[in-house]
Amino acid sequence: MTATRPVSTDEHWMKRAAALARRAEGQTTPNPPVGAIVVKDGIMRGAGFHHRAGEAHAEVIALAAAGSEAIGADLYVTLEPCAHYGRTPPCAGTIVDAGIRRVVAGMQDPNPLVNGKGFAFLTHAGIEVHSGVLASVCGRLIEPYVVAMAKGRPYVHLKLAMSADGRIAPATGPARWITGRAARRHAHRLRARMDAVLVGIGTVQADDPALTARLRKGHVAQPRPVVLDAEARTPPEARLLADSARTPIILCGENAPADRIRTLESAGARVVPVAERLPGLLNLSGALDALRREGIQSVLVEGGARVAAAFLAAGLVDRATLFLAPVFLGDEAVASVHNLGSVDLISAPRGRLTAARRLGSDAAIEMELGGR
Repeated sequence: MTATRPVSTDEHWMKRAAALARRAEGQTTPNPPVGAIVVKDGIMRGAGFHHRAGEAHAEVIALAAAGSEAIGADLYVTLEPCAHYGRTPPCAGTIVDAGIRRVVAGMQDPNPLVNGKGFAFLTHAGIEVHSGVLASVCGRLIEPYVVAMAKGRPYVHLKLAMSADGRIAPATGPARWITGRAARRHAHRLRARMDAVLVGIGTVQADDPALTARLRKGHVAQPRPVVLDAEARTPPEARLLADSARTPIILCGENAPADRIRTLESAGARVVPVAERLPGLLNLSGALDALRREGIQSVLVEGGARVAAAFLAAGLVDRATLFLAPVFLGDEAVASVHNLGSVDLISAPRGRLTAARRLGSDAAIEMELGGR
């Protein structure tokens, strides 16, 4: 029998703070999702999470809920408290004023405006500070934010739903879902955590997807649809253009026909020109730069097979989730990754397995690729 390491009190409360932060995934850009809990005498006195940029930070909400019970209490927060003025006042000063005796943080903030300054402010004020509690859990929460800080581009998560032999559609017959309901529900949760969901023009023309997050709960953060469309061929009646609440982004080539661009703009799209690496093929680094300028910090790449191959070949995938169905479609079926080129085991894009789970009759495999 394998011994299980007991969960420390700090880990217990940090898990609960992380669970709070997850409630705002996909809604806080350009800020990261953060959760905070005030604990005194082993009892939670206040809790909160950052809802969206410009609103109160998690620590401020938790401290307000705790009121005078914050005096002499411990504050658990998934990310280092800020010590600078942004859209809101610095949290570190609020923590000191509240009378907190100890701050336990999941990780240090990679933002150069913070990056240790919050901890230093608290320590100088006589507050005991501990960092790195459940750092991997808290770090996973803010991967898009970390990538944006470190690489200056949006975080890219590749999603592929495929058969056991790596195919995404049969060679003949009508298109149908390969995976079951549980896997599709998980895929919609992925969408809800992202700022944008991206497909190629081939997917739009073949499937006419809405690219919405459809979940059984109240308010769901909806990602912005993004289409790689060098020649601006997206039909103006496409379903992704029908929702006026989310402005779709069409990334086209710099020489795309002006009349098509005007038609798409009249249909409600935001059309952004991007340099082409080859005729008809957009430069993906330039595409991500354009999305960053549009306020996009995280992108779920969904298809099709050529788009997936292009992002992998360019080394721009940070994480991938593969949904595998227990069915074999054969050599003539559509490959999940098409035109990646000839690679060997040394040069092939390689990830690190981070999770595997069963979803109904299917499986989900998650890997970290660490795109450049």
